[in-house]
Amino acid sequence: MSVSASTPIVEQKGGDTLPGLFLANYKRYGSKKLAMRKKKLGIWQRHTWQDCYEQVKYFSLGLVSLGLQPGDKVAVLGDNDPEWYWAELAAQAAGGVALGIFTDAIPSEVKYIAEHSDSKFIVARDQEQVDKILQIKTELPLLRKLIYWDPLGLTHYDDPILMNFQAVVQRGREYEPQHPEAFEQNIAKTRPHDVAVLCYTSGTTGLPKGVMITHNNFIASIRSWFQVSPHLATDDYISYMSPAWVPEQSQGITGWLVCGNVVNFPEEPETSQEDTREVGPQVMLYGPRLWESLVSTIQAKILDTSPIKRFLYNMCLPVGYKVAGINSNKQTPGLLWRVLYRLCDWVVFRPLKDKIGLARSRDCFTAGSYLSPDTLKYFRAIGCNLKQLFAATEVAMVTSHLDGDVRSETVGPPLPGVEVKISEEGEILIKSPGVVPGYYKNPEATQKMIKNGWFHTGDAGHIDETGHLIYWDRVTELIELAGGQKFSPQYIEGRLKFSPYIKDVMALGGKEKPYVTVIVIIDYENVGRWAERNHVAYTTYTDLSQKDQVLALIRKDITRVNGTLPAAAKIRRFAHLHKEFDPDEAELTRTRKLRRGFMEERYGDLIKAIYAGRAEYVAEATITYRDGRKGKVATTIKIQTME
Repeated sequence: MSVSASTPIVEQKGGDTLPGLFLANYKRYGSKKLAMRKKKLGIWQRHTWQDCYEQVKYFSLGLVSLGLQPGDKVAVLGDNDPEWYWAELAAQAAGGVALGIFTDAIPSEVKYIAEHSDSKFIVARDQEQVDKILQIKTELPLLRKLIYWDPLGLTHYDDPILMNFQAVVQRGREYEPQHPEAFEQNIAKTRPHDVAVLCYTSGTTGLPKGVMITHNNFIASIRSWFQVSPHLATDDYISYMSPAWVPEQSQGITGWLVCGNVVNFPEEPETSQEDTREVGPQVMLYGPRLWESLVSTIQAKILDTSPIKRFLYNMCLPVGYKVAGINSNKQTPGLLWRVLYRLCDWVVFRPLKDKIGLARSRDCFTAGSYLSPDTLKYFRAIGCNLKQLFAATEVAMVTSHLDGDVRSETVGPPLPGVEVKISEEGEILIKSPGVVPGYYKNPEATQKMIKNGWFHTGDAGHIDETGHLIYWDRVTELIELAGGQKFSPQYIEGRLKFSPYIKDVMALGGKEKPYVTVIVIIDYENVGRWAERNHVAYTTYTDLSQKDQVLALIRKDITRVNGTLPAAAKIRRFAHLHKEFDPDEAELTRTRKLRRGFMEERYGDLIKAIYAGRAEYVAEATITYRDGRKGKVATTIKIQTME
C-alpha cells in the first residue's frame, strides 16, 4: 500500500538556498526585528537580523581570507549558541559545507567525524571542546584553524592553530574593502542542489555515515511541513536539541530562515527548563527521551507535593484524558466535559504547563525515534498540543500529526509532496524533495538505500485505512522468539519508560529465546526520593538498584505494561543493572539510542544468566588505581521472575 499527500507545495519567495533566505530576511527586517536571544549571566542578550547579518557576513569573509574554498568542510562543536548558527551560515555563504558534532562526543568520535568529513576548519565553543581538538590535531592533517567563540580559560593558550571567533570577524572586516560585495556574490553563486550540511547518522549498527543534505532538501521539506503546521514570524522557539541532529537543523535553522521567528538559546543545558519558562515559546521540539524524562519529573514532583494538590491533580487528570480522547477522534466534547476541562485547566493544567515552560505553547513536536503512546496521551491530556513527526536524516520531514487528527499509535499522514509506501517485506519507502543525494564517500551505501528515487528507510511500518503511517521499529530490530512470534522492543521500552522510576530499559529476545526479558536502569533521583519517603536506606546507585523494595516497585510497572501486551510479548523476567547506560562507553548513540547489538554482546553473560533461570549474577569490573595497580569490583545483580 502507498499513500501520498495531494496538497501542492506552495512556493514562497525569499531565496532558494539557506544563506539566500538569510540575506532576504536581513533586507526585509534589518534592525527592526529581533532574530535571536541568548541568555548570558542571567540576562537575555538580543540580536536583530542586522546584528546577525554582520556576524555572518564578516565571519564568512574571514574564513575566505583564511583559505576556505567552495566545497570545503567546516565542523562546529559546542552547545547551542548564536555562534553555531552564524558559523554554519557563514560557511555556506562562502560555498562551503557545514557539519555538526555532538557536544559530549569524546576525542576519538570527534576525530572520526573531522577526519572522515575532510574538515579544514573547526569552530568550537569553549575550552573543553578546544582541548579535545588539541589532543587529536596531529591526526588531522587537513585542519587549518581551530576557532573558538567563548574565550574563558583560553587566554594563555598559544597554539598557532587557535583563533578567536571575533578575530575572524575582524579579518572579514579588513578583507571587505579590497573585495566589495564579495559576500553577496558568493551567496549568488550557491545553488539549491549544492550540499549545505553533512549530517552524521547515529551509528546504531556501525560507524556513522555522513549524509549529504542540500539546500533544497531542507527548504522544500520545511515549506511542506509549514503548510500543515504553520509557524509565525512572531513565534518564539527554544533551540535546545543539538544542531548536529537533523530535526534541529530543519526546525531550528531552516525553520528560522523560512518564517523569520525568534530563536532563543538557554544559558546552559542545566538552566534550560527555567530559561524555557521565562520565554514561554509557542513552538517546541524535543526528542522522545526528553518528553519521557519530563513526564517522569512531573510525576515525581506530584508525589512530593501537598496532599490537596495531589488530590486535585488525580481528580483532574482523568478529565484531561477523556477530553483529549474525544478530540483525537475528531469529535466535540459535550458541554459538561468542556466545563469540567476548563475548570481543571484553570486549577491544575495551566499552572503545571507554566512550571515546565509550555504555558504559551501552540505546537509541540517530537521526532527522532519511538515515543510511548502513554507519553503522547499524557501531554495532550494536560493541554499541550504534542504531535509526532516521522523524519530521517536522509529524507528530513516525512509525516506529521495534524490538528484534530492526532492518534497515539501513528505518526500521522505524509506531508504535502511526500509519497510513502510499504514494501512486500514491510519496509517503509519514501520519495520526496527531501531525499538526499547520498552518503559522503560511500557510494555503496547510497546505491543500497536509494533506488529509483525511493529511500529505503530500514524501518518497519504499516499504513492504516485513513492514510496514517504506523511506525513499528527498525526492520532489523523486530525480534523473533523461539516460537516464531515477533515483538517490537521499542514499544515495550517506551511503555516502561513512562514510569517515573525507570530511566532506561532494554528488551531482550531472540530466535533461541522462548520469552521476553528486560534489563532496567532505574531513575536514581526519583527512586531515591521514593526510598527516602518509604524509609529505605541506601548508599550508592548500585546499592539502591538491588534493594528488594525497589525491585518490587519496578515489578508493578512491568505488571502494568504486561497488561497491554499480547501473551507472547509479555515480560517474564527482569534485572536491574548496577550502572546507567553510557554513551561514552558506546552503549548509547549521541542521540541516546541503544546500540542493541553491542549491548547484547557486552552484557551477554548477564543475559545468559537471566534466561538460565538464575536468581543472581555477579558482575565484575576492573578498576585502575592512581598508582597503576589494578583491582576487581564484584556486584551481585538480582534477577526476578514475573508471576
